[in-house]
Amino acid sequence: MTLTSPPAGAARRVLGFWSLLTLGINGIVGVGIFFAPAELAKVLPGAASSLAFVVTALLLLPVAWAYGRLGSAYPEDGGPFVWAREALGERFAYGVGLVAYASAVLSTSTVVSALGEYLGPALGFATPGARFLFRLLATLLLAGITLLGLRLSAWLWSLLTLLKLLPLGLLAFFALRELASGTSPPLALGGEGLARAALLAVFPLQGFEIVPVPAGEARAGKRNVLLATVLSLLLAAGLYVLLQLGCVLTLPRLATSSAPIVEAGSAQVQGFGRSLFTGGANVSAVGIAFGMFAMTPRYLSSLGTASLLGTSLARERRGVPTRALAITTFAVIALVSSSAVLRLMVL
Repeated sequence: MTLTSPPAGAARRVLGFWSLLTLGINGIVGVGIFFAPAELAKVLPGAASSLAFVVTALLLLPVAWAYGRLGSAYPEDGGPFVWAREALGERFAYGVGLVAYASAVLSTSTVVSALGEYLGPALGFATPGARFLFRLLATLLLAGITLLGLRLSAWLWSLLTLLKLLPLGLLAFFALRELASGTSPPLALGGEGLARAALLAVFPLQGFEIVPVPAGEARAGKRNVLLATVLSLLLAAGLYVLLQLGCVLTLPRLATSSAPIVEAGSAQVQGFGRSLFTGGANVSAVGIAFGMFAMTPRYLSSLGTASLLGTSLARERRGVPTRALAITTFAVIALVSSSAVLRLMVL
């Protein structure tokens, strides 16, 4: 694998290792982990359920390495489109790029719609019309912040990542403290149960693949993109193992819990615990939505070549592909206007 020439805008690259790492962790640590412990406990009771994250992380590690290695080898935005172009030519890559963009738009719209359904009522947007207004305002706000520049976006997704990790890190600390004191939950391991649990763990562990998408904006990309992609997966997996153990140690009826992270955290932190961990879930959802909004236009802008969709699509302002962002914003607004997109959240 050989390196291509750096893009003309390499001098203005603003994403360092920390920004890329928090982008990956933000992409992985979403709302899924707030419900996963109970689902895992249903198929693999006790401490053994935490091994699902270990097994899944090991299986995903070669995938993360491949994504990170390709992102570091080709310092351009676009991820899958760039790699398919180098391997199979631009015409085939065009289809790959469109599929990647369509998938990202649908995912972004689904997350924004979910914000309207679950966060909107907590902020006073209770009626169906008010929830739609919340989805519309959330879309415009996320787009507006993204338009202010990639540097600001990186600062914001890093902040949101730290905020979402605070309550989760607290529960992980309690789990470590219990384990250090000699408290050891039973370990009953079954091959079939572990395999099913590992499959369930794939959903909360995905998201690292977003790191190579802005590779054209990464400083020292040959090292940082690969390292951030792999480390985001490993750090999230380690956190999830502790969270699962924390839930097992705290909730005797974990498999029947509807909100295991919130319930376990509330039991450990008396008084304001429920508010802290519920707020963490909301911040996780907002962080995921913003990270996706900041990255989704880059799938489209990578198609902005003279032979495909025109070079104007790739024009940037403060590191933001403005036309691709505008198209993405209109697409998300159209999708969140339909209640059907919420079915994707259920899926």
